[in-house]
Amino acid sequence: MANEKKNLLGECAVDENGREILLSLRNVDITFGKGDSAVKAVQDASFDIYKGETFSLVGESGSGKTTIGRAVIRVNPLAGGEIIYRGTKISGKISHALDREVIRNIQMVFQDPAASLNERATVDYIISEGLYNFHLFENEADRVHKVESMIEAVGLLPEHLTRYPHEFSGGQRQRIGIARAMVMEPELVVADEPISALDVSVRAQVLNLMKKFQREKNLTYLFIAHDLSVVRFISDRIGVIYKGRIVEIAEAEELFNFPLHPYTHSLISAIPIPDPLLEKNKILYTYDPSIHDYSVDKPELVNIGHDHWVYGNKKEIEEAKAIREKGEPVKAITITHDPSKLKGAKASEDASEAAAEAQFLKAPVHDTGSKLYTVLAFLLPVLGIIAGLIFKKFNHLRNYKACRKGAIAGFITLGVILVLFVLLLILAVL
Repeated sequence: MANEKKNLLGECAVDENGREILLSLRNVDITFGKGDSAVKAVQDASFDIYKGETFSLVGESGSGKTTIGRAVIRVNPLAGGEIIYRGTKISGKISHALDREVIRNIQMVFQDPAASLNERATVDYIISEGLYNFHLFENEADRVHKVESMIEAVGLLPEHLTRYPHEFSGGQRQRIGIARAMVMEPELVVADEPISALDVSVRAQVLNLMKKFQREKNLTYLFIAHDLSVVRFISDRIGVIYKGRIVEIAEAEELFNFPLHPYTHSLISAIPIPDPLLEKNKILYTYDPSIHDYSVDKPELVNIGHDHWVYGNKKEIEEAKAIREKGEPVKAITITHDPSKLKGAKASEDASEAAAEAQFLKAPVHDTGSKLYTVLAFLLPVLGIIAGLIFKKFNHLRNYKACRKGAIAGFITLGVILVLFVLLLILAVL
């Protein structure tokens, strides 16, 4: 097998920085349908994945992330361009032997752990299927040893091998899916949103498991996701895709510090903030494709330095270069109405209003602010003021405001009546 692999796949190319390029996509187009009904799901996608890294592909639903992942494992055919693995073209028509070698070395972990496992097969068979197909064991004892070692490596027990997928939770099923891929000892794993269908409490466990395998086996990941808050902490580099086009590629921290394409900016601004008060006052940046004018000056994906690629025309690329060369991080998330950042009387006023809002949340059940209190305070303003002060003392703030409103209106009305009475009296005397 080792000699066959060497003959069929060759060696990884090396870039100018000495990094081994394990996988390359060159001007990849993927189209579904024919004629007028054809839909171009991926357009002119190009990027490299270096050996041993985690390259994440992020974008909203329907942007073409999974389509690219499935093209890498040769499920989706290309309408244009090519995919190169270890210096060998693996897209289009290839020999049966090379096809098997690609399947053997590139495995996929699917998004839905329930749909990706055969419900009629035991866990033992599910994990062993690849071993059977590629004869990756010497004898039955060797197969059993490999399967048991792998099931334990993903945090399950050997006695689970006799069970069926429906007997497990979502997190356990995803562990089985990971075991099925890892038992093949792949070099590249395409992880298609492997945690999006899992509970939040289980996601970190699955991510830690995948990172453990990466360290132990020198794996390379193509990690497909839409959750940037997760991607930031597991990725070496990130590619952003919008409607089938790669719009930005950079190292993880570089991308978050300098989101130079407007779509990347919008994705980062949409990351939820754990603090509900800050999230409430966050300005959500919305990407509008109409801001680009590509009628004359055509766009392309350009390296602006710092291994940072941005999609745009000449004017946009120059602007992006200018921003990057300043070295000042781009503020992608903006919070408004923060009393601590306001000055003078306005800060005091806003802080008082914020405190009042907090008090309202603690208001008693009968603090309704009924209009009846407003009417009574209007008719009897002096009593309305007294009642309002009593309500305020016992934290009935809505009732207090209702009384105050009615009393003020009542005093104004009495004042107008008194002025009119005095004027009429003066006229009568004259």
